[in-house]
Amino acid sequence: MDVVIGADGRPRCAWGASTPDYAAYHDTEWGFPVVDDRRLFEKVCLEGFQSGLSWLTILRKRPAFREAFAGFDHEVVAGFDGSDVERLLGDAGIVRHRGKIEAAVNNAARAVELVAEHGSIAAYAWSWEPADGDVRPFEVRSTSPESVAMSKDLKRRGWRFVGPTTAYAFQQAMGLVNDHAPGCAAREEVALARRELVRPVVTPG
Repeated sequence: MDVVIGADGRPRCAWGASTPDYAAYHDTEWGFPVVDDRRLFEKVCLEGFQSGLSWLTILRKRPAFREAFAGFDHEVVAGFDGSDVERLLGDAGIVRHRGKIEAAVNNAARAVELVAEHGSIAAYAWSWEPADGDVRPFEVRSTSPESVAMSKDLKRRGWRFVGPTTAYAFQQAMGLVNDHAPGCAAREEVALARRELVRPVVTPG
C-alpha cells in the first residue's frame, strides 16, 4: 500500500488521501481501538450496508443511518418491527435495501443475546484480536484466520451479512489489528493507542 504526503505534510495510506472525507476518517477513526458497544454494533451494521457499495458512500450517509437506527443502540433496534422496516425503506438518507435493513434488525437481537452471554459486544469482539495485531509483517489482505473464525462463529449465532471479508474490515476499522501502511503517520498513533488500551474482560465463546 502506497503512502501519500498530503497538502498538510502528513503522510497517509493512499486511500486515506483520496478525499477529504476519507482523510478525516483515516486520521481519527480507522484502526484506532474501539471498545464502545454502540460504535462496534454500528460498524457491523454499516459494513453490511456497504456490501456492493463503496465505504465512502456509507461514510457520507452515516449521520442519516445513526438517526434512522436510534444511534445504533442495539437494544432499541432489536425492538424494531415491520413498521420500522417500512419506515426505513422510505428513508432516502440511507441505503434502502430490505435485506440489509432486516439483517441489521436481526443482528441487533443477536447482539442482545451476545451481551447476555459475554457481558458486552466489546468483550466478544476483542476475543478475536490476533496475538500479533501490531507486530506481524504488513501486507494487504482482505481476510485473516481470525476474521474467518469470527465470521463462522457469528453466522452460527444467527448474524447476517458477516462474511470473512466483512469481519476483517470490522477488525481493521475497530483497531483489533493495525493495518496502516508503514510510513503512515497514523500507524504509530494507532500502535500507541493499542498499547494504552484497557481491553474488555474477554470471555471465550
